[in-house]
Amino acid sequence: MSVLTSQSLEHAASRARARLALALLCIGTLLAGPVVAQDFNAAPPNAKGQTPAFPGQTRAPEITDGVKLKTAVVASGLERPWGMAELPDGSWLVTERPGRLRLVAADGRLSAPVKGVPAVMAEGQGGLLDVAVRGDFAATRRVWWTYAEPREDGKNGTAVATGTLSPDGAALTGVKVIFRQQPGWASRGHFGSRLVFDGKGALFVTLGERMLPQPRQLAQDITTDLGKVVRIDPEGGPAKDNPKIAGALPEIWSWGHRNLQGAALDPEGRLWTVEHGPRGGDELNHPESGKNYGWPVITYGIDYSGRPIGDGITAKAGMEQPVYYWDPVIAPSGLVFYEGDLFPGWNGSALIGGLGSQYLVRLTLKDGKVTGEARYLHGIGRVRDVAVARDGAVMLLTDEADGALIRVTPEN
Repeated sequence: MSVLTSQSLEHAASRARARLALALLCIGTLLAGPVVAQDFNAAPPNAKGQTPAFPGQTRAPEITDGVKLKTAVVASGLERPWGMAELPDGSWLVTERPGRLRLVAADGRLSAPVKGVPAVMAEGQGGLLDVAVRGDFAATRRVWWTYAEPREDGKNGTAVATGTLSPDGAALTGVKVIFRQQPGWASRGHFGSRLVFDGKGALFVTLGERMLPQPRQLAQDITTDLGKVVRIDPEGGPAKDNPKIAGALPEIWSWGHRNLQGAALDPEGRLWTVEHGPRGGDELNHPESGKNYGWPVITYGIDYSGRPIGDGITAKAGMEQPVYYWDPVIAPSGLVFYEGDLFPGWNGSALIGGLGSQYLVRLTLKDGKVTGEARYLHGIGRVRDVAVARDGAVMLLTDEADGALIRVTPEN
């Protein structure tokens, strides 16, 4: 994943800030909107000498809308929460990376861990990751989730499983694994792992390229699932109407990705993703079937050592440009397009969580291009996931040892 320093240093440095922010939130502190004094577009890039491929591809004009936000902690005491899904009764399913699935009631009560979750590889960036339900949950009670699956010989990989949540919410039954990323690898990083139902009966899954130098190259190998977006049948196997890509695994939708930790459909039903770059080069993409998004051949970033990635190029024929990129990084995780009544001026905007940057980021778009960027709630903690509740509130998960589910509404 993309970080501002090393991951361990970032985690250590953020804990004290997160505890302070959580204490303020718990007593109902009002946190203002965009922090204009910081002028985030003035920060020097990590990858010096690189230039965008088109105007507006990076450092979009700062939005200064003056929106002030009210925050309330719905539930705290979550250990490294990663993904969330709202249920029809207003409760939330929330994953904790060590391997626990919890129910957070509408009044904030936190359940005991749900039984029936398979064993996870809870090391590094691995563990229990995303969770999703469909619109028919009230009738079926079906749940889907991703996790780092332990495999033989010390290897692991992203897996997708499904099961039925019992009426009392205490257990999952009929659990089965419907997808396993291949090949497995002995790595503790870059699992990707967002789930998005496409509205046509299929399920998108984002998959990282496993971080290490050797598997990184397999992001360009369409006979593997590393560094890919795949589109599968929710019951297992590739989606039956997937477009054919010559020589590729039948589940592959797009390739050449690094570590996609945010994915969502826009109001028109099109898939968008955000992915971690190295030092510089976090990306917003609109992945289309059969297209190559370039990693690690092209990138708007440099390696953590300060050296170029590969040949240090940012464009190549046959490889897609990101719609937008960040340098310095925001470390993006979680993506949703706002649709609701509480923030009418935000409708159609992309909302993105910032891990190392500790922001809620908003992008405005027009004709498929980013037209403005705002950053809110600076210092709230490592924002791992973002969702919109049925009533229009924005929901955040903070990835901390004492993480929280936070509800964000307008101040007035």
